[in-house]
Amino acid sequence: MKSFVAYIEFDPETQMYVGIVPGIPGAHTQGASLDELHENLKEVLELCLEELGEDDLDSMPRFVGVQQVEIA
Repeated sequence: MKSFVAYIEFDPETQMYVGIVPGIPGAHTQGASLDELHENLKEVLELCLEELGEDDLDSMPRFVGVQQVEIA
């Protein structure tokens, strides 16, 4: 089992949740609810990982964290 971090935003214009898994080319999707988005992310990750070899996955960037940056 592998674990991935997804960035999730809500688009008020389309009323959809949008998710992207950084570092995995093509791993982005949307859903009308967070549950739907979660299922869609799992599906798109499975498809993306089929295209990548194990060596490719090991050499991809890894999520470290997020920082809040304040500006005046």
